[in-house]
Amino acid sequence: MTQPTTFQLDKATLVEQSSTQIDHQFADSPYSLRQKLALTCRILFDNGHDSGLAGQITGRTNKPGEFYTQQLGLGFDEITEDNLLLVDEDLNVLEGKGIPNPANRFHSWVYRARPDVQCIIHTHAVHTAALGMLEQPLLISHMDNCVLYDDVAFVAKWPGVPVGNEEGELIATALGDKRALMLSHHGLLVAGASVEQACVLALAFERAARMQLLASSAGEIKAIDPALGKEAHDWVLRPKRNSISFQYYVRRALKNPHNADCIRSLAK
Repeated sequence: MTQPTTFQLDKATLVEQSSTQIDHQFADSPYSLRQKLALTCRILFDNGHDSGLAGQITGRTNKPGEFYTQQLGLGFDEITEDNLLLVDEDLNVLEGKGIPNPANRFHSWVYRARPDVQCIIHTHAVHTAALGMLEQPLLISHMDNCVLYDDVAFVAKWPGVPVGNEEGELIATALGDKRALMLSHHGLLVAGASVEQACVLALAFERAARMQLLASSAGEIKAIDPALGKEAHDWVLRPKRNSISFQYYVRRALKNPHNADCIRSLAK
C-alpha cells in the first residue's frame, strides 16, 4: 500500500500544488469576447440582475477607446453576439444598429482611470438595490463571498442618473483600485480584468447582498479574520478559477432553451 505523501505539507505548499494542478487541468473559456458578453447578459438575467432596461455591460476591444455594449431598448435576456454595438468612448456607434445606453459614459471614465479593467458590469440587482436603499456598504463575512473581500468601494449618497461627466468622474474616483463598487439608492458596479472575472464578481455581489439582508434581520453580522478573508479572496480570484466558474454558469444558462439564440453556433 502506498504511503500518503501530503499529510506533512504546510498549507502554502498545498495551495501552490492545487493551483498548479488546476491550471494544467482546465482550459480557458473557448468563447470570443462578443460571445462572452452575450452569455454574461443571459447569466445575469437568470440570476436576478434583471431590472427592465436598466444596467449595462461593456467589454474592451484591442483598440484603445473602443468597447462593445448592448443596444438601448434590449434587456439582458435579449442580448446576442450579433446585436451588440461597438462604440468609442464618446459613445459613437462604430458597428451595429441602434444606440447605446447614455449611462455608458461612466464606463468610459472607469476605463480611462483603470487600464487593467477589461469588462464593466452595472446592474440594479434587487437585493443590492434593497441594501442600497438603506445606504449600507456591502459586508463580506462569509467564505463564499470572499472573492470580494476588501475589494468593494462605497458611494454613500446617490449622485443622480449617471449620464453626465460629473457622475462618471465621481464613480471612477470612488472605485479607486477596487474591483467593485456599491452605489447607494442605485446598484452595483464591477470592474473586472476579464469578462469571466466580472461575471463571477457580479453574481457574488448580489448573493452577498442577499445574505447580508438575511443575516442582519436575525442579528449582528460578525466580521471574519482579515488575513483569512484576504487568503480566500486571492485563492478564488485566480484567472483559471474565474474561467472554471464562468463555464459552469454558461452550461447552466444554455440548458434554458430561451438562451439558445445567444451565440451563433448554438442558434443554427
